[in-house]
Formats: sequence, structure tokens, C-alpha cells
Amino acid sequence: MPDDAHHATQKPTVNDIARVAGVSLATVDRVLNARPGVRRVTIDKVNEAIAELGYIRDTAAANLARRRVYKLLFILPTTGNEFVAALQADIVAQSAKQIHNRTTLDMVSVAPFDPQAIVQVLDNLSPADADGVAVFGPETPSVRDAVKRTRAKGIAVVALVSDLPSSDRDHFVGIDNIAAGRTAAQLMGRFVREQGRILVITGSRLARDHLERRKGFDAVMTESFPGLDVVASIEGRDDPDLIQSMLPDIFDAYPDLCGVYSSAAGNPGLIRYLENTARRKDLVVVAHELTPGSRAALQSGIFDAIISQDTGHLVRSAIRLLKATADGAPIDHTQERIRIDIYLQENAP
Repeated sequence: MPDDAHHATQKPTVNDIARVAGVSLATVDRVLNARPGVRRVTIDKVNEAIAELGYIRDTAAANLARRRVYKLLFILPTTGNEFVAALQADIVAQSAKQIHNRTTLDMVSVAPFDPQAIVQVLDNLSPADADGVAVFGPETPSVRDAVKRTRAKGIAVVALVSDLPSSDRDHFVGIDNIAAGRTAAQLMGRFVREQGRILVITGSRLARDHLERRKGFDAVMTESFPGLDVVASIEGRDDPDLIQSMLPDIFDAYPDLCGVYSSAAGNPGLIRYLENTARRKDLVVVAHELTPGSRAALQSGIFDAIISQDTGHLVRSAIRLLKATADGAPIDHTQERIRIDIYLQENAP
């Protein structure tokens, strides 16, 4: 068989790269593993040979040969809310499974909506500590700059749940929050039976996911339901006790409230208030995240609809994206798309 036919029917190897580039196998290995000591012109030759041959590296085999272990870190807010608890439980579950994939998962908790706490964790990381980090936190200039410094150290960064686009993070893992807010507005507008005011409960104006949900919500309410007046958001900082304490004055100030959109965590405070108050029976409540507490509120009729995202999918996607980024490997974006789930009393699992 001619030599050209041989290479047409078999996958190209590092030997082929070395032959086409005119370099040694050791040089190819250094380029593939981004080791120092190789001239730029030589790196370019190797990369041109890789492109010419259509070489696709077997990353798993290479990592096994090098006995590489991926070290991934999740930075999560310290909070008692059930959504973060579900994320933590899924990280623990994946940690046991990922051992077989030579991957370790760690978590560190920081005060909610505290950018400096996140900055401190990121700035203290070294490539020896982590190959990648998933950040669940507010978007501020200090966090943005810390993410950039982290990536400059060669550590992959994904934004989890709430995006950090100004930071040049590698990827975002979460739902389209503007679309989620628009979805909530469609549900609210169609469920409400009369004109009146709509209350939005948010967590923090520093959190991009909360801001994007409000943006999408307002857009649809203005476009499609002009008879409903959306009042200024109350900032509950995902604190159920704070939210519960704020609601009596809000309901007194707006006696014509006909709907509540709980766009963040802190649902237990809203649930407790509505359970213990002679609320209007036609009050429509749309909330986020299917947790044990919100599911019970949906089944009892306190909540009318829940918009949710799968925490297991969030964690698995973050792991895949961090590892692929660390390896410079291709990504299947369709697999990483987090869908917006809508639950009513009739279809809650």
C-alpha cells in the first residue's frame, strides 16, 4: 500500500506530526503539552502540521499516561437557601463519580453578594491548586479583574448561574436569565385576572442574573400587559427572614397587589408570610427554582408557577467545560445548554 494511502486510512499520530513538521517527537510532546523551551517558529510548524493532518489528540489517554488529576473548585455563597444546598449536594455526588475520571472537586463558601470575598479566593489560587474554578457571585469591577488575573495564571474560569461577561470568563453555565424573566412575565400576565400592581422580589442589584430577569420581565409586561403596573423591586439579599419582615409594609403600601414575582432565592420568607396572612385568594405568585419548599408551596396553591434549572446539569456542565478549557479541547455547546423548566401544580415532579 502506498504511504499516502496508509495515512489516509489511519488516524494521524504524533510520529506523523514530527515527520511533517520536521522536528523530534520530544519537541512535538513539548508543544502539545505547552511546555516551555520551544521557539515560536517551531511551535508554528508543529501546529501547521497538526492542522494539515487533522490530528485530534486523545486527551484522556494523554492524561492517563501523565497521571494527571484535574483539580476543580466551586466558589458558592454561604447561604441557607435550598437552591445552593442542591448545588452543593450535586457537587458532592459528582465528586464521588469523578474520582474515576481522575478529577477532584472542592468547594469554598463566601459571604453572599460579597465581591471582595470572591476576589480573595481567586487571588490566592495558583495553578498548583486548581485547573479550573466555577464562580457563583456578583458582577463587579473587582470580581471582573480577579477573574482576568486568574485566567492569566492559566486557570480556567466559568461563571455559574449568574454570568460575568465583562470578566472575559471562559464560559457561562446557567439559563438565559433574560428569557427566564420574559417567561415569568408571560405566566404572570396570563394568570392575573384583573388590573393592579406586580411586586418583584430580587436578591441584589449586584447580581447579573437577578438584573437580567427583571429586565426580561419588565420588557414583556410593558409590551403585552400595560394594564399591570410593576413596582420597584425589593432587595431581599436571598434572606428569608429579611424578606418576611419587609412584606407587611409592602402589602400595606400597595393594597392592589395582584401578583408577586420572586426572581431570586429567599422563597421561604415569602411562603411564611403568605401562609400566615389573610392574603387575597387571587394573588398570583411566580417563583424560581424547584426546591422542596417551593414544590410544597406549588402543591398547596401558594405558588402558581415555578421557573427552574437543573442543578445536576449545572454541575456536570461546569465540570465538562472546565476540563475541556484546561485541555484546549472542543466543546459540544448543545450539551451544555441549560434549559428553562416551567412547573405548575399539575407537572411538578
